[in-house]
Amino acid sequence: MLLGHDDGYVRDQNMKVTIVYNHFGPNCNQRMPRIRHGYAHVANNLYQGWVQYAIGGSMEPSLKSEANLFIAPITRSKEVTWRKGSHKNGDRWEFHLVRDAFENGASFAVTKGRRVPKPNYSKEQRFKVFDSKYVRSLTRSSDVLPCNKTSKY
Repeated sequence: MLLGHDDGYVRDQNMKVTIVYNHFGPNCNQRMPRIRHGYAHVANNLYQGWVQYAIGGSMEPSLKSEANLFIAPITRSKEVTWRKGSHKNGDRWEFHLVRDAFENGASFAVTKGRRVPKPNYSKEQRFKVFDSKYVRSLTRSSDVLPCNKTSKY
């Protein structure tokens, strides 16, 4: 899931995306999501292993990871995040975690010394973020979207 057009598309700096109640894995490689520019709020998702990384970013994105469950793969990378530095402006992305849970040695490299960005949802957009101990039950019915050539999705 790649969020953002390309590194040079600066209009994506205003992008705001929420990713909630998904089950990723066990054989996903990367980009769950990868954020270029903009802001992403990732909440109540189950990450069941990854090959390279689970959440990545480039071009100074902001990320709030909240109450997710990260289960590291047995034999591969335990680090959840991947960051591509911006050669022009330095490495000024903001990756924050709030009440995430980690199993099997999973780890998350957070941004230090900055405050956690807020999603600034409107009244209609707000939703409850549950404790990470409920993520397995929240994502139990998650499935792939059935798309084919005749699908309306």
